[in-house]
Amino acid sequence: MSPSEPVPPKPGDLLAAMPFAAGLGIELREATAERTVGSLAWSPQVCTAGGALHGGALMALADSVGAVCAYLNLPEGASGTSTVESKTNFLRAVTSGHVRATARPLHLGGTLLVVQTDLHDDRDRLVGQTTQTQIVLRKNTD
Repeated sequence: MSPSEPVPPKPGDLLAAMPFAAGLGIELREATAERTVGSLAWSPQVCTAGGALHGGALMALADSVGAVCAYLNLPEGASGTSTVESKTNFLRAVTSGHVRATARPLHLGGTLLVVQTDLHDDRDRLVGQTTQTQIVLRKNTD
């Protein structure tokens, strides 16, 4: 990296901007425009009946990691993003260990960004997949 290139934000700094995600125990491990990786540990506090990790917790993990990926791909002049659509397919229950979320951009437009996030368990089995659309927010120039 040359001195003129901007220093990429640290994963911990990005997560600090999302107190809900941090409160759930989501950890951000890698954050680049091409790939963002985070995780969530199984715990009884984020489970549903029967000891399965709650779908809302899985969606929060996918949405948070996907949002960071979208943020790192903002076009010039943008101030942020907001999720306008999110669809998750749950494929298996998570009853122990950690879930790893890996987000990658599918579409990088000037108005909409689309990110796909794959959720894997400790045995590297796909437990869910989320596709989310983020709208690009612009700075108010009034």
